[in-house]
Amino acid sequence: MADFMLVDGYNVINAWPELITLKDNLEHARDKLVDILSGYGAYKDYIIVIVFDAHATAGDRSVIEAVPGHLEVVFTKEGETADSYIEKTAYQLVRQGEAVYVVTSDGAEQMTIFGVGAWRIPARELLSDVRKADKLLRDGYTDSVLNRRRREIGGCVSREVMEKLDEMRRRRF
Repeated sequence: MADFMLVDGYNVINAWPELITLKDNLEHARDKLVDILSGYGAYKDYIIVIVFDAHATAGDRSVIEAVPGHLEVVFTKEGETADSYIEKTAYQLVRQGEAVYVVTSDGAEQMTIFGVGAWRIPARELLSDVRKADKLLRDGYTDSVLNRRRREIGGCVSREVMEKLDEMRRRRF
């Protein structure tokens, strides 16, 4: 069973250098974070829930967008912070016996998360792990079977076997 990772989206955007530069276009920054964590979640086999504050908007329901794979994007309802949504969700998941990791660099939030029985991951630590996973994936792909030199059968069998195979190939049925 996959572990859960709850991510304070704006906290991570403000902590990662490649995302903070996109701060002028929050929609693009959010999309980039979703894209990065989608691949990371698939690689690590996490169910990832990225939570964004929408407490200044109208509406009495959270907006949840399912992204194909193991990822959901949540915009909290009016008056609800990402922190409170994450705390409530972490508490419920831990009570169900799930392993839960919460990504935030907010000190008060980290203490609350410890109190409900979840683990915390600072935003910069997640960035480091994402980069390591990306490097492992790239290195593994580079060394994959598709990128190795072609191995012909002639290099794997004796000359006598090769002559017999060639003779069989030339025969007409």
